[in-house]
Amino acid sequence: MFTSALRLVYISLLLSPSQSCYQCFVDVKDSLRLCWGYLLTKYNVRNVDTCFEKLDHIFNNNKTVIEAGRVGKGYDIQLKEILDAEILPLVEEFDRKLNNDTVYEQRLQTAADNFISAASKLPRVSGCFPPCGFQSAGAVYNCITCQYDSCEFLLDCPVEEIKVMENSRIRMWCAVPFALPSDIEVIWRFAEEVKTQQMDQFKEVTVGVDRLYSIPSVSLQHQGTYQCEIYSGQLSIVRVYYYISVTPQLVAGHTELQEIFDLSLLPGGQLFPASGDSPRSFLASLSLLLAACLTALLLLLFISLGVLCWSSIQEQSHTEETDEDEDLDLF
Repeated sequence: MFTSALRLVYISLLLSPSQSCYQCFVDVKDSLRLCWGYLLTKYNVRNVDTCFEKLDHIFNNNKTVIEAGRVGKGYDIQLKEILDAEILPLVEEFDRKLNNDTVYEQRLQTAADNFISAASKLPRVSGCFPPCGFQSAGAVYNCITCQYDSCEFLLDCPVEEIKVMENSRIRMWCAVPFALPSDIEVIWRFAEEVKTQQMDQFKEVTVGVDRLYSIPSVSLQHQGTYQCEIYSGQLSIVRVYYYISVTPQLVAGHTELQEIFDLSLLPGGQLFPASGDSPRSFLASLSLLLAACLTALLLLLFISLGVLCWSSIQEQSHTEETDEDEDLDLF
């Protein structure tokens, strides 16, 4: 009879549709010892299967118990210690002894309440930061699956576009909003000219621990997509992408001159529109200042040349008058 009951219990455990923190941490043999003397008061008969139904009701289907078990990475060990401290003393007390169902219900409910209170004080997770990356620190323990649920984000982050002028300096930082392990390895790759996330189009550039990639003087050959991949051990954590668009210096200079010319055509000597905020950047203002200085210098140069020419003409006229006076004296 007892052997048949044990087999029935084992089968019911295997066919159970869900688990909870109880079934994640309490051994089946301990549960059998706990439920051995479960006595149905109404019928005065021992029923192990009903005991497991009671455990399922108090622990497995208790949303508060499941929520209390949603702890951060590595704290599942503390969950087991808390539950063992509540259940194992009951196992030793109830083993091979008959106890009424009301006693079971009261003692098991107290154990569940104590577990909820203690487990709720354990550290929670920091949360998952979208939109990308394998974030182990954001994983949360799931008492239904008895495993940690990851953030389930894609490994590849969206491509960030950066526009830069030729011969300028640029720095790219492989930054992520979540905590990284201490033993990381960083690989920078480059796909020339194209904007892509296809791995076969990238060529490895650097390998190390430096998350900063710097280009002192950007040229047209630096245009393309840069990929930063962070590893921990053999596991890839995240891939960050930057697409660099390089503007040739001649084109940039022509654009600035065109802006200055457009400003010079504004009526009333206005440098900016009368209404609204100024649409010009600091660089455009500096260009205007330089243009004004050059214009003043040219004007000063023209005035100087005019004065020199006028002085030269006056000197030549004076010389001619002197020569005529000398000729008259000869006669």
